[in-house]
Parts: sequence; C-alpha cells; structure tokens
Amino acid sequence: MAMRIVGRERRKLRIRKKIGGTLERPRLSVFRSARHIYAQVVDDVAGKTLAHASTLSRDVRGPAADVTKLDAAKKVGQAIATLLLAKGIDKVVFDRSGYLYHGRIRALADAARAAGLKF
Repeated sequence: MAMRIVGRERRKLRIRKKIGGTLERPRLSVFRSARHIYAQVVDDVAGKTLAHASTLSRDVRGPAADVTKLDAAKKVGQAIATLLLAKGIDKVVFDRSGYLYHGRIRALADAARAAGLKF
C-alpha cells in the first residue's frame, strides 16, 4: 500500500476512536476517490446505514462535462442533507475519514450545513 494511504488509514482510526454515531446523532462519513465522492450516514450503535449519496447517485449525477469535482461535492452535500431532513434527522457528527478538511471535503460539509444539517 502506498504510504499516503497507510497514513490516512492511521488518521482515520485515530478519529474513529473519538467519534461515533447514535440514532439521535448519526455519523456522516465521507470517502473521496480520484473521480468521485461518497457520503453515508451511519448509526454505529445499530450498525445500520441510514442514508447515502454520491456522485454516482441518480439525483446527483448530471452532465459530467461541465461539472467540476468541487461542484459535485457540493451537490452530494446538499443531497445527503435533503435525505436526512426528510427522515427527521438534523444533527450529525462529521467524520472526515482521515482526509484534510479542505477542498472537496470542506465543500461537502459546507453544502450540508447550508442545506440545514447541524454539526
């Protein structure tokens, strides 16, 4: 495994020791690949995924030619917030999964906050 991936996995485990999701305040987990970004909301107590959205979701996908990765991350943040608010969940714990809070991760978080989530 590449050293940057090993470092991210170590940071991810260090973060996960401190945070966890409950039904009242689930964990919003983010995964970023080179092309796509994924977000899922997890209740760690029950071990269930409550909602998920990604750049591959039908409601997020659009014409790929004119959408930047940053704009796609904003759409995913809005989509996950809409799904959660429809289920009556407005507070989450943000899990950046070892990524720096910068760029696409920050854009997703800011869009989710703007759409009504609190974290």
